[in-house]
Amino acid sequence: MTAHAHSEVLVGREADLAVLRDALKRIRHAEPTTVLIGGEAGVGKTRLVEEFCRGLAGDPVRILTGHCLELGEEGLPFAPFAAALRDLVRADGTEILGGREREFARLLPELGPTPEPGDARRGLLFESVGALLDTLSREHPVVLILEDLHWADRSTRDLIGFLVRSARAPQLLLVGTYRTDELHRGHPLRPFLAELDRVRGVQRHEVDRLDREGTAELLTQLLGVEPRPPTVDAVNERAQGNPFFIVQFATAADPACADIPTSLRDLLLSRVDLLPEPAQRVLRVAAVGGTAFGHELLTRVAGMDEGTLESALRAIVAAQLIVVDPDGGYEFRHALVREAVHDDLLPGEHARLHARYAEVVEADPGLVAAGRAAAEVAHHWHAARDHPRALVAAKRAADEAGRRFAFGEQARLLDRVLELWEDVPDAGALLGIEHLDLLEEAALVAIDWGDHLRALSLTRAALGDLDAEAEPLRAARLLIRRVKLLRTMGKSDGADECREAHRLLGLAPPGATRVRLLADLAHVGAALDGDWVTEVAREAIAAAADEGDLATQVAAEVAYGEVCAGRAMPGDVLSTMYAAADRARAAGDLPSLAHALVNISDALFEVGRYEESAAAAAEGVPDADRVGVSRTTGVFLLANLAEALIALGRWDEADARLAEAARHDPPGTLGLPWLRLRAKLRLARGRDTAGALVHSAGTWLGKPFLHAENRLCIQNLRVLLALDAAADPAAALEIAHAAVLEPAVTQRPRYAWPLLASAARVAATVPGGDDLSRCVRRAADGLPTDYPAARAFAAQVAALLDSGEQRWQAAVDAWRADGHRYELATALLGLAESQAHDRAAAAESLTEAQAIADALGAVPVFDAAETLARRLGVRAPAAPAAAGTEILTAREREVLRLVAQGQSNSRIAASLYISPKTASVHVSRIIAKLEVANRVEAAAVAHRLGLLAED
Repeated sequence: MTAHAHSEVLVGREADLAVLRDALKRIRHAEPTTVLIGGEAGVGKTRLVEEFCRGLAGDPVRILTGHCLELGEEGLPFAPFAAALRDLVRADGTEILGGREREFARLLPELGPTPEPGDARRGLLFESVGALLDTLSREHPVVLILEDLHWADRSTRDLIGFLVRSARAPQLLLVGTYRTDELHRGHPLRPFLAELDRVRGVQRHEVDRLDREGTAELLTQLLGVEPRPPTVDAVNERAQGNPFFIVQFATAADPACADIPTSLRDLLLSRVDLLPEPAQRVLRVAAVGGTAFGHELLTRVAGMDEGTLESALRAIVAAQLIVVDPDGGYEFRHALVREAVHDDLLPGEHARLHARYAEVVEADPGLVAAGRAAAEVAHHWHAARDHPRALVAAKRAADEAGRRFAFGEQARLLDRVLELWEDVPDAGALLGIEHLDLLEEAALVAIDWGDHLRALSLTRAALGDLDAEAEPLRAARLLIRRVKLLRTMGKSDGADECREAHRLLGLAPPGATRVRLLADLAHVGAALDGDWVTEVAREAIAAAADEGDLATQVAAEVAYGEVCAGRAMPGDVLSTMYAAADRARAAGDLPSLAHALVNISDALFEVGRYEESAAAAAEGVPDADRVGVSRTTGVFLLANLAEALIALGRWDEADARLAEAARHDPPGTLGLPWLRLRAKLRLARGRDTAGALVHSAGTWLGKPFLHAENRLCIQNLRVLLALDAAADPAAALEIAHAAVLEPAVTQRPRYAWPLLASAARVAATVPGGDDLSRCVRRAADGLPTDYPAARAFAAQVAALLDSGEQRWQAAVDAWRADGHRYELATALLGLAESQAHDRAAAAESLTEAQAIADALGAVPVFDAAETLARRLGVRAPAAPAAAGTEILTAREREVLRLVAQGQSNSRIAASLYISPKTASVHVSRIIAKLEVANRVEAAAVAHRLGLLAED
């Protein structure tokens, strides 16, 4: 009886195939979809994907495939994308790239010289990949398969995240596979998968083991006859339903599948033992080179004559241990086979072969894939335990990774260099750098990577190695960096480090570097109390003037503007901020310009100039992306833009900007601006997901340090959530009372007023709120009302605490003057309630409140208006029906599009991140507005009137 090493029939995977086929149906309707297929090694993930692709034969679907390399975090950046792109170019020529060869040369060096490195180029590369997939998917559906994501490097994960969150090509199905048994607690793929889970259109699916019946069916396919029940039982017990293990049992020497070792490693090696000795020797050499390897590389490392090597390879291929790839190289049929063979090497053999690979690749880098040589050499010298060569190779590979924007790999390789430093006596001479330089470089790369804990540790080590009095500029730079890291992680305000940095800068010689550090110190010191930081900012401006250098003057003026923004009236310092921005534009200093626009947009918002605030923030976003500060300055710009759009009532645009900020995944407290605004928006819209966002933001309240504005905003969110829940009045009172007693209330009026308004609502609506009312009054009496929003909040607080039509009319008038749409709607509700004696006036107020709430998608306010109308016994006059798209709100058009696709309320809710109840309310309103009887008629009318066109 002959056992076949491969079954032509996929066994027990009908449900798994259905998941992929359903995903393909979704992308045919222009719904970008990602399916992440997990499962243990050998469970059949790749086989499942192959069967899915085989079923697409003859369909107008383009399939692109790439594999991650086993070198993982320290391996070749973007490896699976490079492989997929290479196949695409091979099939369609370089014309398919649409003139972007220069950017794609970073993935395929054979396309030509790569551009100079820089953060902006990384963004261009991502955009180029996204644009290419978008173009391809507009012609035909595209299936992009990325195998073995558990080996994916950081850069590959970043690009996947960009495609899933940002690019979203219309007919793109991205399929990723990964081993679940590789994802240990600290594995970098775990948090990445958790992040993707929250993205619309992403589906995770785990491929399970086969049951006994599946094992029996697979054995029948492999053996060609139905096996005896005892054989099935034995294989089922040992293989435990893993198809790869079952295949190994079936292809073993014993046709009955009985005489097989119980250990998988022994099983794998028993198959290897069946090979002739020359073939085993070649297989051991091949295992050291990785899962895939070229013929010429293997020839040089093995040191055999061509005839002996070919004979050995023929035996290995016949045994199905390796297969020939389309490029003429070889690949292990299963990575576990390679791992078992590699791990079985003797210690001396292990070191010798890895060293040989390193020597051969160093001598001829062309033997491995373009751009892969540095990573390969570093890996092999390290495995060979040749510390001096491993040190040099790791540093060289780190530099190469940095040029490719692969900051994760660069950070890991620099960590290896630091580890090896102590084992190599002349490490500094070999690398041509000092240990302190290496520590500082590794810290900066860790920050770029987003590993702030590691960056903090490295910065602390650098400060420990440094003679601060001898190198005051470097010491001050490290201290300022430490302050930023401490604050980002909520560990400390860094006041002591700031003052020590200032002292050291007093010892430093004059120069542009000192001026920039003074400006940076003023920037980080802006959160501290007292006049000290203002003096630092003035010192920076004076020193910049002495230097006469435009760039340093810009840095100093931007810092001074930020300091003043926290201590002077925003209207008084706007001229200084605008001057700093103009200088930055003139100097072509995009980082400083982006920073200045953060300050300007923030100040404009505070004085109530919301359109101008939005315009200033929008101007800075592209510059932040261009210079690689999208995760820091760029996030603040997006948050400022969203905040202004929220005030203007352009909530859908604001939500899109907040989603963009979230996709940048800013570290630590840098993520709070978008998080708190999105939580507030979702609370106002009645989204079920609001609570999770509030709780996520609330965890920062327990940190040793948190900026006053963040603290007040988070406390306000907690109060709003308590009001929304309304299940525990005592808890709402307690939360509101604690929030009002925050010391920061007296420090930042702009953020204190919304909190006091929310607390006043609690006091006015929850029984037993007298003490809270008194606290709110005391706090409000001490706060200034210099700008329109502050005056409007003050009027609303007074109306909530004292009621009366006159007070509510004052609040409505104040909000009209300011321009906040949502707050105007809530004030109109209060006014309507106070107009109970005048039903016509109450109806008019309710009509306007409902119109605003409907346009915003603020379901709770809309529902509250309906409830109040019933309680007052009035009917809000219906607004005249408009023609065309004005019949429905933007949110209702979103819902209607999904109704027209046949989606249920629960599916609509999942797609739009709303509750099924809210979805049902929207559907009911749509049916009423269109004057139809059911969902089918609503979809038909919408098509006829053209209401389904994208906004």
